Amino acid sequence: MKFMTGLLLGTAIGVALGLLLAPQSGEATRAQLSEQSVMLRSGTLSDEIRVRANTALTQGREVYARAKQELNDRYTQAKSGNL
Repeated sequence: MKFMTGLLLGTAIGVALGLLLAPQSGEATRAQLSEQSVMLRSGTLSDEIRVRANTALTQGREVYARAKQELNDRYTQAKSGNL
């Protein structure tokens, strides 16, 4: 029960502080989000993000494959007593 009370109180305080300390009004924030969504839908930015994400994914897979191979090699050496 104490946890739920603390959780609700923390949420209420967080919302209140967020409203008091917001850098701009809700209307300005909605306008900014709308402009950014138009930029994302325009294609050039989303294409760039897609290319960067694919590059990062490829690099991640390469690092994973190298680490996996190295660990397998070390495991094999340790198992055979060659470490």
